[in-house]
Amino acid sequence: MIQAIDRAAKVLELLQGSRHLGITDLATALQLPPSTVHGIVASLREHGLVAKERGGQRYMLGPTLLKLSSVYLDSLDVRARALRWTQDLARRTGMAVRLGAPHFAEVLVIHHVLRPDDSPQMLETGAALPAHASAMGKVLLAYDLGFQRAVFAEPLPSLTGDTVTDASALAAALPTVAEHGFAIETDEAVLGESSLASPVADARGDIVAAVAVVFPSADGPAPDAALHALRDTARNISRELGATAWPPRIAPADD
Repeated sequence: MIQAIDRAAKVLELLQGSRHLGITDLATALQLPPSTVHGIVASLREHGLVAKERGGQRYMLGPTLLKLSSVYLDSLDVRARALRWTQDLARRTGMAVRLGAPHFAEVLVIHHVLRPDDSPQMLETGAALPAHASAMGKVLLAYDLGFQRAVFAEPLPSLTGDTVTDASALAAALPTVAEHGFAIETDEAVLGESSLASPVADARGDIVAAVAVVFPSADGPAPDAALHALRDTARNISRELGATAWPPRIAPADD
């Protein structure tokens, strides 16, 4: 690992989530001299990866990251293939739709279709969801043993009173997810929110993403029609990616 790049990446990680931090804050978190951190931040500012707040001495993520994230999303074949199918799923179910891919030990929302009504909503593309407390995460855990190992390597945080934090209990439920081709989550990440997810496979038959419908817990359980529509969508996206069978095979941890 190249030390300078590692340190720069850690600065960006500390600033994620709309956080504004000063050089002293960053130096304390990184356990580095302030002069060293100042040099790292100055280099990141030069490339637009970090910006300094107006009239202050704290720093935040810079606009170049938005450009890079847009390029990354546009390069994802699964996202491109899923666009029309996820839009149709939202129309058929009246629910918001997420498409997520594994990212270290989390699920990265790579596409989000808002609920097709006039209610206030926030676009979630780029958000990271906890794998153990989301339907998409449970699907990815069930079909990708390498992802499962990465997630279970660290303690599972409790987000609500309904979050499953026992890795062995969660692991015991995953074979059923793989058998039926879907997972459900109720109030585990956000109180009042539930989701239902199914896997997306590629031409090799491996899981590459999960697609989910999201709805208020008060409206649950999800009707059978929503589950059928979700499974059809996951199967159609997989077919677009070249999959000849669905659901995916279970990928071993050494893949």
